[in-house]
Amino acid sequence: MLDAMQWFLLACAIGALLRLLAGPSAADRLVALNVLSGIVLAFLALRGVRQERAIYLDVALVYDIFGFLGLLAIARFLKDKAMADGEED
Repeated sequence: MLDAMQWFLLACAIGALLRLLAGPSAADRLVALNVLSGIVLAFLALRGVRQERAIYLDVALVYDIFGFLGLLAIARFLKDKAMADGEED
């Protein structure tokens, strides 16, 4: 069962990566990046359970914190860029 879940997460990650690369707008890419971060987080938690090692869960927690901060930084950059583009028109 855990192996099937890992393959499913891999398939979802490939789909999110395709949307990240081919997204028509920056907002689509940002959402795809956030989804990909969640998939990686789930994969790390699944690996921790499968191998019975708590270190994966610690790494997943730190990864989630940095992923959230990165998402906030990118969202703010996109907001500032959109506001700057709106002022020029």
